[in-house]
Amino acid sequence: MDDERPDVLTIGRLAQRTGLPVRTLRFWSDEGAVPPVARSASGYRLYDAESVARVELVRTLRELGLGLDDVCRVLSGRTTVAEAADAHVAALDAQIRSLKVSRAVLSTVAKRGSTAEETALMNRLARLSAAEREQIIDEFKEEVFGGTVDPRLRDRMRTYSIELPDDPTPEQVDAWIELAELVRDPGFRARLRTWLELNTPAPGQSRPAGASIWWARQVTRTVAEVRGRGIAPEGPAAAEVLSELFGDADRAAVLRSLEAGIEAEAERYRRLVARVRGQYSSPDATEELEWLARALRAADQT
Repeated sequence: MDDERPDVLTIGRLAQRTGLPVRTLRFWSDEGAVPPVARSASGYRLYDAESVARVELVRTLRELGLGLDDVCRVLSGRTTVAEAADAHVAALDAQIRSLKVSRAVLSTVAKRGSTAEETALMNRLARLSAAEREQIIDEFKEEVFGGTVDPRLRDRMRTYSIELPDDPTPEQVDAWIELAELVRDPGFRARLRTWLELNTPAPGQSRPAGASIWWARQVTRTVAEVRGRGIAPEGPAAAEVLSELFGDADRAAVLRSLEAGIEAEAERYRRLVARVRGQYSSPDATEELEWLARALRAADQT
């Protein structure tokens, strides 16, 4: 019988040689990936030594994630292994990006204990296209930095990009979700605009007192050092710190600017933007700024 010849293999013997289940080989055979070289008199499929090598190639390509259609195209010569691999790399990259987004959303949901509705919103925000993300940021910039804000600041902020890279990390996606929620909040926009107006000089006037607090990191570093020494904001030592930082500036104006920035969550916004852009962000200075506000209030009451 043909299936007893030593130079041909039945599908059972092919399974033994390759270590694959018969049902897998039968499926591959039916799909044209490993066609039989002949049929026995009884109609059974027969294979040869080249079939063994073909099975090994199919197995390798399948383990690398190629679909049977792509495998058959390679085996038939309609494409090369390199071309198929290149296309598959692109597909894997897209899948990896999608998985990163899913991981970031699920991580955020777990941290927040989000509801189903909140989860759906975060997922939509995370999967927006680049153009859709840009529109959210542009609308935010126009409302907050447009109009009466200093034209130089407005122009600088309009050209300041806040966008995810093509291959963001889970941390960047997580920051984008939080930032998108924040900048879409009308209350946040209004508070940030109020703070900016307090810190923007009117035409022909000097910079308002306190405007430099949010941009001069030495202020928060000084306060951090003072806090580290255990100095209370209501004590005489704190008054000396205020004199060192602000001299004879209008402290009421300084306090108004400071309180507006704290209420606007300007520090949170700054850190989120840095995280989305993948940049180093100096430590959260909210506690230092709140200490400073308490010290200014205490000094005003003495």
